[in-house]
Amino acid sequence: MDHLLDQTRIAEILATYGYPAIFLVLLLECAGLPLPGETILIGAAVYAAQTGALSIAGVIAAAAAGAILGGAIGYFVGRRFGAEALDRYAQRLGLSADRLLLLRYLFSRYGGWLVLLGRFVTILRVIAAPCAGASLMPPERFQLCNALGGLVWSATIGVLGYSFTAALKATEGPLGRVAFVALILALFYLQRYLKTNERRLLVEARAWAATQAN
Repeated sequence: MDHLLDQTRIAEILATYGYPAIFLVLLLECAGLPLPGETILIGAAVYAAQTGALSIAGVIAAAAAGAILGGAIGYFVGRRFGAEALDRYAQRLGLSADRLLLLRYLFSRYGGWLVLLGRFVTILRVIAAPCAGASLMPPERFQLCNALGGLVWSATIGVLGYSFTAALKATEGPLGRVAFVALILALFYLQRYLKTNERRLLVEARAWAATQAN
């Protein structure tokens, strides 16, 4: 879909709808729909720099508000419907009851990093919030990471797009690749950590589940 949104098309959308267009696209993407949120944000920042019709502060605010609210909606949908689906289809996914409990426990402890890193990786920006909800990540922890991630990502991409369009083209790819590599490494070490410490972690997970039930 990104290839359908060149700078001319983005300029037409922004000239017609302005900040609400930025807000809506980011909201829907971060709620779980595969829309070109980053393309709109970059295009809006460049449009603001070239025309002055939008302010960069307004662009960043609209993007951050959409990303944060969209993440909250995605989390709610994942928690309301995804948790039940995980329980129902856990065995088909190869998850025993213990493994499912362990997944939720680990997400409750480390899911914040996934939410933060996910802002800079397109596919994670779409699925991180619903996955956090389905894994029963504590809502207050999610909302904190969701807000920080939305603000940092919107400000970083927006300012780079506004001030250094050429620099953004050189930086945007590496930023996403660094976040993706960091995520892959984290998952690799997490897998090794689980194999070594699974029994102890299950004891901790059961204790955690007991506190959640009270």
